[in-house]
Amino acid sequence: MPTSRLSNTIYTHPVAKVMISIPDDLLERLDARAKRLGETRSGLLQRLTERELASSENRDDEEIGHMLDSLNLDLGGVDAAQLVREDRESH
Repeated sequence: MPTSRLSNTIYTHPVAKVMISIPDDLLERLDARAKRLGETRSGLLQRLTERELASSENRDDEEIGHMLDSLNLDLGGVDAAQLVREDRESH
């Protein structure tokens, strides 16, 4: 996939530009952190969003696994949580 680099942010094509509304004080904190880390605002938002989504997906997988385990289903030795993970990754 082609990439381009502007400043210290790497963009893969296609790249969407979005307009969001956030409180001024949050924007100031975001910009201050990006500056401390030597990142652009967009780069920091992308990294934080990717981390949050991955974390959320992992929590969802764990919750589903716990719920399936609590059902005490006899699946013939098959790990129900692993089946859910494999199904989710196949889409």
